[in-house]
Amino acid sequence: MLVLILGGTAEARALAAGLAALPGLRVVSSLAGRVADPRLPVGEVISGGFGGPEGLTRWLAEHGPGAVVDATHPFARTMSESAARACAATGVPLLGLRRPGWPQGPGDAWLRVPSLKAAADALPGLGSRVFLTTGRRSLPVFAPVTGLWFLARSVDPPEPPVPANVHVILDRGPYTVAGERALIGEHRLDVLVTKDSGGELTRAKLVAARELGLPVVMVDRPPAPGGVTQVTDVADAVTWVRDHAG
Repeated sequence: MLVLILGGTAEARALAAGLAALPGLRVVSSLAGRVADPRLPVGEVISGGFGGPEGLTRWLAEHGPGAVVDATHPFARTMSESAARACAATGVPLLGLRRPGWPQGPGDAWLRVPSLKAAADALPGLGSRVFLTTGRRSLPVFAPVTGLWFLARSVDPPEPPVPANVHVILDRGPYTVAGERALIGEHRLDVLVTKDSGGELTRAKLVAARELGLPVVMVDRPPAPGGVTQVTDVADAVTWVRDHAG
């Protein structure tokens, strides 16, 4: 029985490993191809996406998977919506696996905003040297903000031209609190902008910001598609696949 995982996250890799250990399941993971050198899951891998909901619908009709698990990044809204449309059109059971967002704790100075544009608009007055951890594709949103300096961290280089007030460093988590504190101190950063991605791989920046008294502009994640069952735990996703793939 074929199970398709829409992946690219640590949870997707853990799910692929868990399902591959079950007898009678063939696991195929799809990666969108946005990272040049992704961490690969166990099992078969296809890369490059499907070409929107119509392309995914055709793939599902041709290959007939018993179930699909959307374990993409919590901000991969387009892919999640495509999966919901394609699975509804083909009748394939669909589960969303989304890790919980980060909880705000005592000592955190967070400003929650609904979008990257709102984050850019909120920055003036919060600080002058910005630690930007919202991904390389977000740079054009922040480029028009004048009077600020940005340290942008991403896995792959952004598309040129990079604004003159943006310094890019290439790195991939997991990160440590000590390392994040050192980076913030080295570049004299005084405000952090991030997306509410959740997970442990990149949470250290939030701990460092709390310890150093930095305000955090937190971009809320988009809502999950309506009508799709959602779980936050890989073990629950494995159980769901066992119950629905067939």
